[in-house]
Amino acid sequence: MEADGLEWLVVPVHQLVSWGAAGAMVFGGVVPYIPQYRDIKRTQNAEGFSTYVCLVLLVANILRILFWFGRHFESPLLWQSIIMIITMLLMLKLCTEVRVSNELNIKRRSFSDFDLNYFWHWSKFTDYVQCVLTFTGVTGYITYLSLDSFLFVETLGFLAVFTEAMLGVPQLYRNYQNRSTDGMSVKMVLMWTSGDTFKTVYFILNQAPFQFSICGLLQVFVDMAILLQVYFYSYYPQKPALHTAHPASTKAL
Repeated sequence: MEADGLEWLVVPVHQLVSWGAAGAMVFGGVVPYIPQYRDIKRTQNAEGFSTYVCLVLLVANILRILFWFGRHFESPLLWQSIIMIITMLLMLKLCTEVRVSNELNIKRRSFSDFDLNYFWHWSKFTDYVQCVLTFTGVTGYITYLSLDSFLFVETLGFLAVFTEAMLGVPQLYRNYQNRSTDGMSVKMVLMWTSGDTFKTVYFILNQAPFQFSICGLLQVFVDMAILLQVYFYSYYPQKPALHTAHPASTKAL
């Protein structure tokens, strides 16, 4: 009797928890970039943040959306990808504006130059948009032709989550190059870690495709490695590594 009496409370609470978890999945992924965005806006310096993080997330989420057409998964994960793409474009827009305004080199580079030496180091935000649209068009067309192939769809899903799992690697490498984590938002990395942990547990509990769970764990390990860099470079400062600066930027990444 008592259990039946509490049922009216348990069901709505369970529903609220489900909605809360779904909302956290949709918007939680973009929260870590808010402090980094504000830091760049405040300091007018984007050198501590690797824009290759944006590239990784754009590719990963475009592939994930295409994977959805071949194998439907939870709607919150689909909306998360859409929100993340918009966020990464906003981050790229800010970083490009700040970098160009601080750049001494008057030579402008564009996507239409097709110069691999300056890939992802273009002078206008519109060039990044052109690149993203080109990638989306090509991969979308290939996916449309191959949707009937189980192997292709599963491979596409693996590439999507594996690419996202590599999210922290550009930042990890940049920190190693600089022998410092200055300019990188530690709050961003802490939010990465907590968000990726939550996301991985969500994948497992909701029986998402196995690719999601495996690569989620890999993502957590990369986050932990970056946090170890924060500790190491804070307590054991290193001399900056001697490397040639990129012609269009003072850093290679």
